[in-house]
Amino acid sequence: MSDSLHTVTTLPTERRSGCPFDPPAELIDARSHGPISHYTHPGGKPGRLITGYDTVRAVLADPRFSSRKDLMNVVDFQLPPAPPGEFLLMDEPEHSRYRKPLVGKFTVRRMRMLTERIEQITADCLDAMEETGPPADLVTAFAKPIPTIVICEILGVPYADRASFQEQIDTFMGGEVSDEELIAAYTATQEYLAQLVAAKRAHPTDDILSELTDSDLTDEELRGISLILLAAGFDTTANMLSLGTFALLQNPDQLAALRADPALTDGAVEELLRYLSVAKTFHRTALEDVELDGHTIEAGTTVLLSYNTANRDPDRFADPHTLDLSRQAAGHLAFSHGIHQCLGQQLARVEMRVAFRALVDRFPTLRLAVPAEDVALRPETADIYGVKSLPVTWDAE
Repeated sequence: MSDSLHTVTTLPTERRSGCPFDPPAELIDARSHGPISHYTHPGGKPGRLITGYDTVRAVLADPRFSSRKDLMNVVDFQLPPAPPGEFLLMDEPEHSRYRKPLVGKFTVRRMRMLTERIEQITADCLDAMEETGPPADLVTAFAKPIPTIVICEILGVPYADRASFQEQIDTFMGGEVSDEELIAAYTATQEYLAQLVAAKRAHPTDDILSELTDSDLTDEELRGISLILLAAGFDTTANMLSLGTFALLQNPDQLAALRADPALTDGAVEELLRYLSVAKTFHRTALEDVELDGHTIEAGTTVLLSYNTANRDPDRFADPHTLDLSRQAAGHLAFSHGIHQCLGQQLARVEMRVAFRALVDRFPTLRLAVPAEDVALRPETADIYGVKSLPVTWDAE
């Protein structure tokens, strides 16, 4: 019966001291009581928290659970529909109408063709770090510029505009600004993208956005699609690169293994994705009464899916709180699952494989320049978890 469920009153906002990579203790505890808990959304509406791997995966694959923004029952008023093009917050058939034209542009083959360019971008960042000399903030010198340059080149964002775009994305995804600042940054980004779409229609160039202007998508829809691709293509990978490096530095045996064996790189990326799960949570709303693990999720109930605890579920991954780069981490949910599985996952993988490999090869003595407890972390309220800065140093020749 549902009344036997464990209860989590609010989503924890802090991680345990000394455990910046582990999910909040309350979430780990909730999963130990079972995959489903009672939960109260920040807006006061009752819901469910789902923390187990199999159950999260089942919800993501079940069309009886909706991604629609306007059906999210998390506050005491109805949310508006997602803006045109922002397909992450839509169901079929609208979702496929926007996603389908993009699928062929983010294939494994097409993303691997970008490897040489990503290697050059990475080398340029590391050259600049080496030339400037230690110490350095790995976030600004390495983790942010690589995915920013890559996604901007893919979409055709002019080089001169990249810094301001990155700043606006940081502002509305970082979880540390007022509602007014968030709205201002979001609005500025939307206005910029509207101008960019218009420019691509008038003068197409060799990029994905220009290709999309030759479709039946409206300018407003292209703006929404561009926002999804730019935000997701930049913020998630940037935080995986910085937080992933932090995790490696805090696990020197694993870092040594990665340095010694280039063949470990692909598996290391998958394990870091599982272990860190920087995209922590997503919502789904039941369209009808659904029986789930012996409990009824009533129609209209919005569930919060905890990816980070699902990826630390001991029933799926042995010794889940240990970073083990030799682990077979395939099947993790860092890129979600089902029809909303991350469109750009192959691009992210290529970027991380190239960047982590190049970093550990170039700087064999890389280490933190501050005590680990002084590394500034993003708050749990941020859409994407990560570090705000990562001061590092190395032995310069």
